[in-house]
Amino acid sequence: MANLVLAISGSAGVSCAESRDAETADVRGEELPDAFADERSRMVDRQLAARDIRDSRILAAMRKVPRHELVPESRRGHAYQDSPLPIGSGQTISQPYIVALMTQLLELDGSERVLEIGTGSGYQAAVLAETANEVYSIEIVPELAERARADLARLGYENIHLREGDGYRGWPEKAPFDAIVVTAAPDHVPEPLVEQLAVGGRLVLPVGRFHQELMVIKREADGVVRERSVGVRFVPMTGEAQH
Repeated sequence: MANLVLAISGSAGVSCAESRDAETADVRGEELPDAFADERSRMVDRQLAARDIRDSRILAAMRKVPRHELVPESRRGHAYQDSPLPIGSGQTISQPYIVALMTQLLELDGSERVLEIGTGSGYQAAVLAETANEVYSIEIVPELAERARADLARLGYENIHLREGDGYRGWPEKAPFDAIVVTAAPDHVPEPLVEQLAVGGRLVLPVGRFHQELMVIKREADGVVRERSVGVRFVPMTGEAQH
């Protein structure tokens, strides 16, 4: 459950029009007309393609997923702003750019089984469902898990499997995963998540307390490689991660 970006990479190097033209139809289904379609399109053009989000499948997914349907009704008018939003229970929905960046860092091709720790509103899960094959998502806050489950079902996502619980130890009975994303910040990398990565898989997560960095951990046949991305600000990961 995400937040404010403190450091942002450079521009995409392609025009918004070129990015839109490059978007393909390999996300699930067709976008349904709605009152927020123009705002969503501007969000993609100005906040994502104009920065460094180059993956056409992610741009297409975020042009499709109705973010306003996954925030509290009182916040719908702000759904496509370049900022995180509160969703209740002390949690937030990440700003659109961070959702896109974390998804892009996973390097998905559409065939993957993805684990998400921290369902929150369900928005990141919906974007993942459009760009991967199967999504397994865990939410520790009961009220958020219940709401996300209902909202994602209402929106027709059948490839998202959601359960309530502490995500620190992942979902071992469904492992290994081709990609794992964590949407709250532990102060260290949870080793059970690294162990549940398939060879060639990627784990993307914020790490730190006061100073946080987005990290990418790649599992290779002979070990793991750790890389740092950008500075971020996320809500802390709760549960076992705090012990």
